Order: sequence, then C-alpha cells, then structure tokens
Amino acid sequence: MDASEKKRNAAKAAMEFIQPGTSLGVGTGSTVNLLIEMLPEIRDKIDKLVSSSKASTALLKENGFEVSTLNEIGDYDIYIDGADESNKRLQLVKGGGGALTREKVLAAAARRFICIVDDTKLVGMLGSFPLPIEVLPMAQELVSRQMLKMRGQPIWREGFVTDNGNHILDIHDLQISNPLEMEARINRIPGVVTVGIFAHRAADILLIGGDDGVREMRI
Repeated sequence: MDASEKKRNAAKAAMEFIQPGTSLGVGTGSTVNLLIEMLPEIRDKIDKLVSSSKASTALLKENGFEVSTLNEIGDYDIYIDGADESNKRLQLVKGGGGALTREKVLAAAARRFICIVDDTKLVGMLGSFPLPIEVLPMAQELVSRQMLKMRGQPIWREGFVTDNGNHILDIHDLQISNPLEMEARINRIPGVVTVGIFAHRAADILLIGGDDGVREMRI
C-alpha cells in the first residue's frame, strides 16, 4: 500500500469522530487535503469550520464550505491535522508546510486534537525531520546562532514566506530527547514566533494508516 492510500485511510477514519453539530478545525498539508476532499460527504454534520492556512481555506471554499475565523467561533470541538513526526506520547513535529503557528493556535483552542499520519511518521525520538521554526525576518540570524549553540543546523527556507509574513528556519540534526523542555527553550528565544514542536499541546488521538488498516493511539 502506498503512502497516499495510507494517508487517505487515516483521514477517512478521522471523519468518524465528527458528530452532528461539530465545530471543526482543519490543518494544512497533503493528508489534510485528502480529508477536505471527503468532507462534503458529511457536510450536514459540520456546524462551523476554521482553517490553519490560506491554502486549506481555499480548498475548503472550492468544496463549497464557508470558513469562519477562530475569533468568531472561540473554543471549538475537534482539530484534525497531519504531522511530520510523532512519538508514542503523541508529541509531534509539525510545520513542513509552513503553517505551524496557526496550527498551534488552532490545536490550543480545540477540545480534542486528532492527528492523522501514515506509519512512516511514527518515530522513537523526534528530530529526524528538520524542525521548523517560524521567526521574525529581523531575527533570522539571531535565532540561527542560538540553534547552532544547541547543536542544530539551521537552514533558511529560502523563498518561502508564511501566511503571517515571517520566515521559516528548518533545523537539521537536532535530537529532541525532551520535547517539552526543547519546545519551551526555543520559544523563549527573542524573535521566535513559534517552534514546530507540539509537546505542551500534544495530540489527543493519533490515527496511523498502515498496510493493515488504521491503528489508533491515545495518550
């Protein structure tokens, strides 16, 4: 079974958590795009929708949905998003698509966070995937120097600007043995908007698409 089919199965499994009257948030990326394409099948169950990026909002509108802002709906029911990595504690690395800040805001506001991945994303320790950090443009070099001190190799995601008008540094070769501590430490660096470690707000449910179907993990 190829990765796309595994992702599709995980996305389909997530739809079972959407009950009538659900206020729903959706993330960004290839797995979420598969979910969005299936959402019209359960349109009547969705009360309100929020999105973590301009790209996801555009796709939702193409599928006939009205998209609200988080300020309009406040706390809401379910946030569904993918991840670049997850450990067994459902702590994540996210931000490969560059929407990590808005994703983190939506995850924080949701009563339940469901993460949908294929089985290649489950790892023993976070850090094999380059860790994205959204930074203010003026702080790019400052943050880079701090990450070098932490033994990471920062690479500017050249030519990419976030929906918030900021830059992304992708940190290679960083071992994230303590995600809670590392998330807090990086977020304290002046100029960091947010880091793509989702440990203080980990997923509540991880749906993993594999060759034998979809496996569910909870904390």
